Amino acid sequence: MNGSIWAMLPPIIAIIMALLTKEVYSSLLLGILIGCFMYTGLNPIAAIETCFDIMEHAIGSNAAILVFLALLGMIVALITKSGASKAYGEWAAKKIKSRRSALLATSALGCLIFVDDYFNCLTVGTVMRPVTDKYQVTRAKLAYIIDATAAPICIIAPISSWAAAVSSSLPKGSDIDGFALFLSTIPFNLYALLTLVFICWLMMIDRDFLAMKHYNKKAEIQKEMIVGEEIEAVGHGKVIDLVFPILTLIVLCVGCMLYSGGIFDGASIIEAFSNCDAASSLVLGTFMSLIITFIFYLPRKVLTFNQFTDSFVEGLKSMAPAMMILCLAWTLSGICSQDYLNLGAYVASVVSNMSAIYKFMPFVFFVTALGLAFATGTSWGCFSILIPIIVAVFPQEGMMLSLTVGACLAGTVAGDHISPISDTTILSSAGAQCYHLDHVSTQMPYALCVVAMGGVAYLIGGLFENGWIALLSGLLIFALSAFIITIQLKKE
Repeated sequence: MNGSIWAMLPPIIAIIMALLTKEVYSSLLLGILIGCFMYTGLNPIAAIETCFDIMEHAIGSNAAILVFLALLGMIVALITKSGASKAYGEWAAKKIKSRRSALLATSALGCLIFVDDYFNCLTVGTVMRPVTDKYQVTRAKLAYIIDATAAPICIIAPISSWAAAVSSSLPKGSDIDGFALFLSTIPFNLYALLTLVFICWLMMIDRDFLAMKHYNKKAEIQKEMIVGEEIEAVGHGKVIDLVFPILTLIVLCVGCMLYSGGIFDGASIIEAFSNCDAASSLVLGTFMSLIITFIFYLPRKVLTFNQFTDSFVEGLKSMAPAMMILCLAWTLSGICSQDYLNLGAYVASVVSNMSAIYKFMPFVFFVTALGLAFATGTSWGCFSILIPIIVAVFPQEGMMLSLTVGACLAGTVAGDHISPISDTTILSSAGAQCYHLDHVSTQMPYALCVVAMGGVAYLIGGLFENGWIALLSGLLIFALSAFIITIQLKKE
């Protein structure tokens, strides 16, 4: 079963069960156990041992991300407990006069925090949740905006952890400049670009359709399911008590990325971001921000010492659901990895056998990357498998190489975007404090609309062997689709 089509079974079962049962923990665990049974030849004891071996490795290799989430949860709890979130919400309500302005402000903040998608998801949710709640934006809509301005922004930002990951994915011995290749793919990453245009259009018309529309109507009648208890504000915090810790967090996390990338050893800013250890940098920056917040709050008596330390447990509790889903999702991805069922090898063999259809390669890699990212819940793992194959098909730098790599990156982001087991999908739910499967079910139809537009554009661009034609086609298809949908919504 290793390296065969059967390797797709565990993630597919997990995703289908999650969508059917609306319960994500047991669905992920079922997918993991099925994968382990397949790997061990239906030996139950060996399967359980394998399950926990993979989980131990997955948690160990991602421990920095879990620590970052815990520390960030503490900072969020402190800001809420201090009363700063409430003060910010009241201030923003005076400055932001409409629901449309609240949505635009949320997306603008998401676009500004382009360094790392994890950091983006949680920070935007923390800052904008009081404002969107004020204007009765559902948590599912907030989660969608957060998710749509996280990975899609990071994958087209030259200075981000994603740019570094893509640049380092080229096979050893390749003469192609990884960073230059990444820059050349930005105009051709149609899913990311069209997603940003799509959410701008949604906010301009201030109307929803498909699953999001039905969810909003349901939320008006019934109380929306919100994950995590609201932390009671006990301090007398002001707007500065939210703005200062968040700005400190951003500056220190970016600074730590530059530091770990060797900025003080003579590396340029781009080289430093390319070489940085993003996870460790986020931990270091967040921990330092926590200490500075302590120094900022206690002398001014915003919180007492006991209130400050009580927030640690409350913050950790608020992040517990996201951390648990992440651990299970990483384990499921692990059983599909090269060391076990080797799903990547099966996909690579299928794509390699299709190399004869040269002009369809952008579309083929877009669809393949989407399916692989959807099944595994990871973008980075997908493009690290597929980019070396693309370089083998197109060994020389040129338009088709840039277009096909751009299509691959677009597909990984699209698959990651719609996957219930994706880390950014999970963290967007956590940032918005939205029930995870509500976010998945309302986001997926919007994402698939953009996927369809991008897929057609890649077919056209490939036939003409021109990425600019693909971009123009995508924009024209979007404009036509938006026009038709707007007319239909006005008729309702």
